[in-house]
Amino acid sequence: MRENIAFGSLDPTHEHVVEAAKAANIDHFLRSLPQGYDSMLTDDNATVSNGERQLLTIARAFMADPAILILDEATSSVDTRTEVLVQQAMAKLRKGRTSFVIAHRLSTIRDADTILVMDKGHLIEQGTHTQLMAQKGFYFDLYASQFSEAAE
Repeated sequence: MRENIAFGSLDPTHEHVVEAAKAANIDHFLRSLPQGYDSMLTDDNATVSNGERQLLTIARAFMADPAILILDEATSSVDTRTEVLVQQAMAKLRKGRTSFVIAHRLSTIRDADTILVMDKGHLIEQGTHTQLMAQKGFYFDLYASQFSEAAE
């Protein structure tokens, strides 16, 4: 796991890896594994969920410390608890960086400076969450449908 998080980093220290894991909300999980940070990550590793794999990827991004991020937020295959951890980690990761986020769950981008709404490859709306909700257009309908489904 340590090597996975440190992948691509120049001269990573254990302290930097742990710091990145904490920022990505995956440190507690890693410490709970029998070998901790020295545990092996394999494709067929049933003890690591999709959400935990996403958190490992976010930790790797913290290690890289890029000025610009392009993220495809895909939390549809994770449980609610892990989704919250992923969203919190992504919010921390985006702070102070230029970020392009492809969002499937609109709650992920509520705090974005600018939201671009695409439909069939065309830009159809643009604004903040508040502005788009006030327009009561495509974004509003999509947002309302996501949260009415969650309430059912």
